[in-house]
Formats: sequence, C-alpha cells, structure tokens
Amino acid sequence: MKHEFILEGLHCANCAAKIEAKLNKVPAYQEVLFSFATLELEIHTEKTDIRDDVQQIVDSIEDGVTVVPKSEHQHDDHHEHLGHRHCDDESCCGHHHEHKHHHEHEHHHDHQENSGRGRLVLLIIAAVLFAAAFVLHLIGGFEIICTVLSIAAAILAGYDIMIEGVKSVFKRRIDETTLMTVAVIAAMVLGEFVEGAAVMVLFGIGELLEDRAVEKSRRDIRKLADIRPDVAYIHENGKSREAHAKDVAIGTVLEIPPHTRVPLDSVIIEGSTTIDASALTGESAPIDAAVGCELLSGMMNNDNTVYVRTTKAYADSAATRIVKLVEESAKNKGEHEKLITRFAAVYTPIMIGIAALIAIVPSLITGDWAGWIHKALVCLVASCPCSIVISVPLSYYAGIGAASKAGMLIKGGRYVEAIAKVKAFAFDKTGTITDNQISVSEIKASEKYTENEIIALAAAAEAHSAHPIAKAVRTYCEEQNISVEELKEHKEISGHGVEAMRGSDRITVCRSTGTYGVSVQLNGKEIGSFSVSEHVREEATETLRRLKELGIQKNVMLSGDKEEACQRVAQDLPLDEIHSSLMPEDKVLTVENLIDQYDSCAFVGDGINDAPVLSRATCGIAMGLGSDAAIEAADIVLSSGSLSPLPRAVRIARKTLAAVKANIAFSLFVKTIVIIIAVLGVIEAPLWLAVLADTGVCLLCVLNAVRLIKTKTVR
Repeated sequence: MKHEFILEGLHCANCAAKIEAKLNKVPAYQEVLFSFATLELEIHTEKTDIRDDVQQIVDSIEDGVTVVPKSEHQHDDHHEHLGHRHCDDESCCGHHHEHKHHHEHEHHHDHQENSGRGRLVLLIIAAVLFAAAFVLHLIGGFEIICTVLSIAAAILAGYDIMIEGVKSVFKRRIDETTLMTVAVIAAMVLGEFVEGAAVMVLFGIGELLEDRAVEKSRRDIRKLADIRPDVAYIHENGKSREAHAKDVAIGTVLEIPPHTRVPLDSVIIEGSTTIDASALTGESAPIDAAVGCELLSGMMNNDNTVYVRTTKAYADSAATRIVKLVEESAKNKGEHEKLITRFAAVYTPIMIGIAALIAIVPSLITGDWAGWIHKALVCLVASCPCSIVISVPLSYYAGIGAASKAGMLIKGGRYVEAIAKVKAFAFDKTGTITDNQISVSEIKASEKYTENEIIALAAAAEAHSAHPIAKAVRTYCEEQNISVEELKEHKEISGHGVEAMRGSDRITVCRSTGTYGVSVQLNGKEIGSFSVSEHVREEATETLRRLKELGIQKNVMLSGDKEEACQRVAQDLPLDEIHSSLMPEDKVLTVENLIDQYDSCAFVGDGINDAPVLSRATCGIAMGLGSDAAIEAADIVLSSGSLSPLPRAVRIARKTLAAVKANIAFSLFVKTIVIIIAVLGVIEAPLWLAVLADTGVCLLCVLNAVRLIKTKTVR
C-alpha cells in the first residue's frame, strides 16, 4: 500500500532529513520518499494504518509537527473553497478516527497561525529592547540597565529556540537551536550580554523571514500546479447545479461559464468561445473553440458560456494528471539533493568536533579560554548547513514549477539535471517531427480502374483500421464525395497492411516496395497505388535551430518508415542524421550509440512503441498527454503536444542547476570566510556576524531559488 502524508509545521530542513532517514530504518517500510519543498511524505508498506506510528517517529525528532493524510489535507482545502471551514457531518470525514484527526488538524492549523502572530509581536518587542541596550552600551555607564534589557531581549526573541535546544540535547541530537542556545548562554557567561542578545534577535528575525520566504515559494509553486478546478456545473433540465468534479460521471453535460476553468476533459456540444490553454501549454495565444472541439481540464473559458459533454473521469483528466506529475516530481531527487543530504549528515558532527578543538587546544597553550571559546562559538554558529539543505531542494522544485507553467512537466530533480546536461537529441518522426496529419497526395491506377475506384477500394479495406494512413484515405473519400462499399473479413497484418474480402476476391492494401507509396492489390496483384504526404510541424524547424543555438551537438531523426519517406520529411529541417526503417529495438540501439558518443542523449516521441527508447534515453520526453505508456516511461512530458517548449526546458533546467550550484558555492564561501576570520583573528569576529552567515545566507539562497519561479525564457 502507498500512504501519503503532509508534515504540517515542519520548518527545519535538517530535521526533515533525519525524519526521512529514521523512517527508512523501519523494517516494515519498503520505501520512504520525502520532499521538504512540498512537505509530502510517501511510504510504501503492507501495513494498513501507520499514521500514529509515523507521528511518533516525527515527534521523537521534532515537536510541533502534525502528520496529516494527504487526502484529508485536500479535503480541508475543498471545504474551505466551498465556504464550509468546519465539517459538522461526521460521515463527510469518514469514520470517527479520521473525523477526530480532522478536527485536531484544524485546531493545529489555527494554533500555528496564532503562534506565528504572537512570535512576530515578541520579536518586535525584543528588537526594540535590544536597540535600547545597544544605544546604552555605546553611551556607556548604564551596565546594569543594559544587561537587564539584553537578557530580556534574548529571552523574548529566543525562549522557544532555547527550549527546543534543550530538548534536542535530551533527544541526543545537535541542531541549530542547540548551537544558538549554547552560543547565547556562553556569550552571556563571558559577559557579552549585548552580543548574546544580538545573536538571538538576529537569529529570530532571520528564522521568521526564512520561514516566510520558504512558505511563499511553496504557495507560488502550488499556484502553478493548481490548475485543477474542484467545482463543476452539471446542466440538466435547463438548469445548472454545483457539484464536486470528482463526482461527475463520463458523458455528463456541463455548463462552462466565461472566466472559469474546464473541470473535466470534454467536447463542446453547444456554443462557441475562445480558450486560454496557457496553464497546460504555456502558450498565451487564445484558441477558437466551437461545437466538436475537445477541451482539456484546466483550460480557461474566455468569452462565452459553452456546454460540454465529459469524456474522462476526474482522475484521468489532463489537469489531474498534470498536478499528479508535478507533485510526484519533488520525490525524484537530483544528485545534488542526494549529495547534500549525505553531506549534512556528516558535516555537522565534523564541524562540532572542529569547534571543540578550537576551543580546547589553543586555550591549553595560551590560557585564553574566553577568547578561544568565543571563536569556537562563531565557528559553530556560522557552520550551520541550513542554507544549503533548504535552498537546494527548493531550487529544483521552483525550476520544475516554472517549467510546468511553460507547458513542460519534469518528473524530478534528476531529470532537471539530465536535460540541462544533454548534448544530443533524437526525435521520432511520425507524431513528433510531423503532426500526424497525413493526406493523400497522388493516386495511380492500372488501365482497368479509375483513380477514384482505387482509392475507394483502399478506403473499404481500411474501414476498421486506426492507422493514420487509413484515416487519411477515408478522409479523402469523404471530402471528394467518393462512395465506399462495404467489405467483409477485415484483417490487419502488423507491420504490413490490411486485407478484406470482396466476395471471393481478396483486397490488400500494403506498403509498396522500392517507392514511397501504398499498394492496392487484387488477389496479390497490384491494380493501383497512392502516395501520402506528412505535415511537418510548424514549430519543428525553429525548435531544432534553437536547440543548436543552445549548444546541442547533434539533432537526429529516427523512424520505422522507409528512407524515401524520411528524406521527404527531413529535406528542409536542420537535422544532422536520419535513421530509417527502424524497429523499436533498433531505436534503442541508435540512442545507445548516441549516448556512447556524446555521454547523453534525449529522445522525443509520442507512441506506445516509443516506451522502450524513452526509458533508455538519458532523458525521455513524451509529446502531449496521449499515450499512457509513453507518459509513464518518459522523464519529461510536453503537455502542449508541441515541440516549441523544448528549448525553454533546456534553459530552465540550466538556470535551475546554476542556482543550485550558486547557492552551494555562496553558502560554503561565506561560512568559510567567517570561520577563517574568527580562527585567525584577522578581525574580532562577533557572534552576530556568524548569525548573518547562517540565517542571512539562508534567506538569500531561498530568495535565489524562488527567483526561478518568475523566470522569463526566450521562446
């Protein structure tokens, strides 16, 4: 079973890593995945009810965190949306146990809000008291008043931090609250009352700003993914009534008023309007929509009321699939995320050991215990790894959120890294380079038959085939008003063509040998043929050119079609290689060869038969939300079904990776400089400078990560 939870009230990134590590040690849990960026926890186990067990483990590491089932969390959001903040009907929340937890969760949520406001008031008072103490300290002669004000400011700003620090010691772990508690107490024991107060006030303000920045970034990212309307308007008997989209059956008629989102995948049956599909595709230009047009959930109706008939259930609709992909992306961690998690586990104990050596060894030699203990405290406070542990996963998630806004669903940090580093692109031809719109271009007939008779026989034989060529033939006959007779015993021969019986005669439609065309045969003898032409996507040329400008070394087209067909499609495209007549396994081998040559290769495809090569590529990219097999196998999904977002995907991924590396480098650089200054005594490094190297740097790194959400990329 898969259990999904939200860890509400968790702000400590170090604690998050420890919670994940401890849960992973539980033998009954086969797999544990946690994202600090979204606070989502996923556990795979055979046990049916694990909430209380998980809560107990979380409590052993961090107090004040509530384990809330994801379904219950979403349930609360729905009630808030409909204006029912409190649920009076116990059946609405399930059985009594769930109902009890639901109200506990609401109480915890309200308590957190009140606590946040109270903490802000105390910080303001503490800052005023500290400012007064600092001024008196500069003037001199008011030591007692200055000391009292400093102690009061430190207590008001950090009493909860000190409590957490003491609890951490009893839990046999050392985190930033422990470091700050030790630093402030030690500073005051050494007589540095104003400095001790400065440390606690600055740390409290930094923590508050940091929490606000992280929470704002989470909200911004959720907004990008929140394209799924919960409310639908069922239209029956001339009236519309409100219902939850989850409860709407396939085939139901819905009313879509102007300026509302389409709740479920559907087809327009009455009315016309323009549609904004930018939430799904990243394309801002409005789309004309009339009777017969397919609408995807998440699209916005711009102008007029239209009536639609639903074609998919809530769980299978486009918006639900997109939201699910974005949410799950945070669990597929990039190599930098994994490295930072491992780094933090050993980094803190090492820095504590170094600080202990700095405090003891030189003191034994020089006898200056106060001076070296002060330097050790600066090292301890400055070395806190939170800026890295928080900003790195947040950078990945912000980049993934920005990509989703542009019509690209990247399934995790590891795939952000993959697309950022890719050097070669391989494209499937049909449905990827071309747009699946095939038309009959030329018909040839033997002396006994007319062109219309040949194409009519082909259409009759292809009557039950779903192949694009069959659709093109049937469309041609409809447009030219060519009548098509009914044949019997239709048979599709995989990889060859179709057969059907016309009385005692066998009609076969198959690929011609040696030429680009389709042969129409009577009892094994060709009586005519026709050729078809594929439409190259309008954006294909520009996309391939932009990829080249980004430094992609090779663009390759792969196809199962014959060379003549491939050459005809590729003649005006900036492609470096064309590989034709490939079976699915041949495509895999070709991509493997490209990986050997360039260390990486992305493959872009759309069909079910592309699933093996999508899985094998360094980065598999699926076109649109069509084939479930392709989407499942792919690492990135182009939800628009267009190639144009590809260059943007590469740019966003590179910006994300650059932000991750910049945050790591900046954090380590500042911390190293402060520690060197403190130890070598270049200047007298105060404790508040170490606080700035911790919370100040963390805040800057978080803001740098959040910047990715607003990223602007050239098309």
